[in-house]
Amino acid sequence: MTDYAAAGVSVAAGDRAVELMKQWVEKARRPEVVGGIGGFAGLFDASALKEYRRPLLATSADGVGTKVQIAQRLDKHDTIGFDLVGMLVDDLVVCGAEPLLMTDYIACGKVVPERIAEIVKGIAQACAESGTALLGGETAEHPGLLGADEYDIAGSTTGVVEADALLGAELVRPGDVVVAMASSGLHSNGYSLVRHVFFQIAGWSLERQVPELGTTLGEALLTPTRLYTLPCLALARAGGTHAMSHVTGGGLAANLERVVPPEVSVRLARSTWTPDPIFGLVGDLGGVERPALEQALNMGVGMVALVDPASADAAVRLLGEHGIAAWIAGDVADAGVYGPGGSVTLVGDHP
Repeated sequence: MTDYAAAGVSVAAGDRAVELMKQWVEKARRPEVVGGIGGFAGLFDASALKEYRRPLLATSADGVGTKVQIAQRLDKHDTIGFDLVGMLVDDLVVCGAEPLLMTDYIACGKVVPERIAEIVKGIAQACAESGTALLGGETAEHPGLLGADEYDIAGSTTGVVEADALLGAELVRPGDVVVAMASSGLHSNGYSLVRHVFFQIAGWSLERQVPELGTTLGEALLTPTRLYTLPCLALARAGGTHAMSHVTGGGLAANLERVVPPEVSVRLARSTWTPDPIFGLVGDLGGVERPALEQALNMGVGMVALVDPASADAAVRLLGEHGIAAWIAGDVADAGVYGPGGSVTLVGDHP
């Protein structure tokens, strides 16, 4: 007799996964959440938005790319959720928006309840750390499309910002200072290049002990994405911040250019920071030139703020108080001074 299980889909395993993840989802609640998981839609009480004069909703959708392959090869799944949440909520905070809720989507070749629960555990822990409600999600079993141990994850998030508190390029002006915030490593971008270098060119294994990293290669590659949400919300609310940029795919310069208006140009000094060893290893082992590295990887800077010069030192102190290493990395001038309007130029060398 042929049934759904014979086709490779286990409804019972899906139900078991939901039961195992409930304890973690419960930890990622906000007071506005109505009900629990298991329904067709998550419910969020939006009456709190009445307190806003003109609330703007912000939304973001993303995944974690090929970093999931590292988690799968190591059979370690409790950190990849941090990467997903970081990619989502820190795209919202750059405009000054407070993340309210997120939903996730996990597609896998075979539902292994314990593995799904580990993934959701990481998502829920990161949601709790960033003040975001995990409102619901979907786990889909795709036998024949994905291998039994393969999966991919994605999600979407929604936040809110008062219209007159919106950050963005229109506020940036000559004289502003660039405040850089340290990344925790590679975060969740450039892994196609990273995997090519370490596995195909260098022939390294994930279990290899790497003295420069002080750990195994696998542990270094699975370092979770740093969450900047609450520190950056505090920075935005303190005043003096004009724009922020989340450094993801495309690297530092390209992402910062997204919030640089055509009337100005920006200069960043590499001499103000030293990238973690992982970045140098990718370059050295793969023969990757600096322009290509800077285009693919964050090079040690995960978030950037453009702030009024009178607020720069206070911004660095505030971020430090929130556990984020930060420093003044550059400045803003009229278009043509450092490059064409809307451009970001990196100068000098790292220490």
